[in-house]
Amino acid sequence: MLSLTEHNFEFPGQTSVYNGKVRDVYTIKDDFILMVASDRISAFDVVLPQGIPHKGQVLNELAKYFFDGTSDIIPNWHIASPDPVVTFGRKAIPFKIEMVIRGYLSGHASRVYSQGERKLCGISMPNGLREDDEFPEPIITPTTKENIGAHDQDISRETILSKGIVSKSDYDQIENYTKKLFSRGQEMAAKRGLILVDTKYEFGKLRDGTIILIDEIHTPDSSRYFLKEGYHDRQKKGTPQKQLSKEFVRQFLISNGFQGEDGQDIPEFSSDWINSVSSRYIELYEKLTGSTFIPAESKYIPARIENNVRNFLSKL
Repeated sequence: MLSLTEHNFEFPGQTSVYNGKVRDVYTIKDDFILMVASDRISAFDVVLPQGIPHKGQVLNELAKYFFDGTSDIIPNWHIASPDPVVTFGRKAIPFKIEMVIRGYLSGHASRVYSQGERKLCGISMPNGLREDDEFPEPIITPTTKENIGAHDQDISRETILSKGIVSKSDYDQIENYTKKLFSRGQEMAAKRGLILVDTKYEFGKLRDGTIILIDEIHTPDSSRYFLKEGYHDRQKKGTPQKQLSKEFVRQFLISNGFQGEDGQDIPEFSSDWINSVSSRYIELYEKLTGSTFIPAESKYIPARIENNVRNFLSKL
């Protein structure tokens, strides 16, 4: 199967382009942006060398699904999707942090906890928890938002405010949005037999000062999901939870001696493994939306994108 990893579009009205780890962002007439969700995949803040077929489409269409499902909580940047892997929306000045919220002791939090730490980003975690146990209430553990190639760093609310990275009034507002979005995401997941374990949100500010939700929301790249059925039994038995997320990619890399540290080599990926990752993304899409995933035409992906976007922009 073919995948979209690199491209170099020149769209009408384009004034700049930013290439992220997974998405490429084209500024249009300085007021709008076109975000292309590639099939690249990253882990430990490193872009892996091979793409995952259909991953970009899954991320883009899931993000739209959840933008539509949370627009009553906070306005978002999405305006239209001119192609299955493209979002057209409002340009905002992003806050230089990611708001990570965790309902369970999993992933990074679990790794920190297993080392004996009981605080993460200045937030206390109770003693006596096992991996994947639910927290008494969700905790917010922000990270810095670094440029490509740099590791995002844990940061506390106090440090964010003391360094003036975000003003107190803005931080209080995005913290409130984070809690409400996570609660809604958990409700939507529960209806589909899933548990939204943790996720991250990114926010930006429009020229008129309005705070909006940007980037993506509740996708497998930004979120972790467990299967709801059997969760408590698996916890009692101490067996691993059944996950639908990118964590299994991280675990594969860890088991092969890679965590993004200097001097570590990225392991080779077989075609079977790559196809299995693609299948997991599609599975999560179908479980979350209740709809059958319909792959877009993939023989000439860049040509398809350019044609669809140019037709869309010509009608603005």
